[in-house]
Amino acid sequence: MIRTENLTKIFRTDEVETTALNQVTFEVKQGEFVAIMGPSGCGKSTLLNILGLLDNPSDGGYYFLDTEVSKHSEKQRARLRKENIGFVFQNFNLIDELNVYENVELPLIYLRMKSSERKNRVGEVLEYMKISHRKKHFPLQLSGGQQQRVAVARAVVANPKLILADEPTGNLDSAHGEEVMNMLEELNQKGTTLIIVTHSQRDAEYAQRIVRLFDGQIINENIKGKINTVKI
Repeated sequence: MIRTENLTKIFRTDEVETTALNQVTFEVKQGEFVAIMGPSGCGKSTLLNILGLLDNPSDGGYYFLDTEVSKHSEKQRARLRKENIGFVFQNFNLIDELNVYENVELPLIYLRMKSSERKNRVGEVLEYMKISHRKKHFPLQLSGGQQQRVAVARAVVANPKLILADEPTGNLDSAHGEEVMNMLEELNQKGTTLIIVTHSQRDAEYAQRIVRLFDGQIINENIKGKINTVKI
């Protein structure tokens, strides 16, 4: 599903040049659950943004669904995103002016799905996420755990091939964090490819593979207990 070749991202200002990613090469297969770990500033979120087609690399190749997308325009990236990728963020990123139902419905509106189909699909997902009783509430009326349930519902409502989650339990207590991770694991077991960025070893243990970054480079991969060290 995903393949990168010597992926590099450099941020430049008038005085400073910062290499956020340095020739990152790896693959994610359809149906995998991969966790990306590393210290703050190591390039985790930058990598996730490129994988999610929110940004382009400075150099190197990125193949998504067998298509080279590293030089795609924003319009091309946006089309691929809305048709294939769901996002879950640490800060939920819900729209305060929209209620739960409307927040979850939004991706389907972008896909121009018919109103009757949207109603059925949103209802199914809210029921699955056990949040349908709050569908008329607004985000600020919900607990953190409930808001993240809504965020996950919004991410999966369009049946994306890939879900990207950036610190999905970072603002939750341990009980609600475990709930969210169990939901994500269940979605993966149903066939959705899942990549999370996390500082939490506990959350990473849900994944089939842990990729560790340091200074913008992959230093090792842990495949269910087997560690493969990458020579830099």
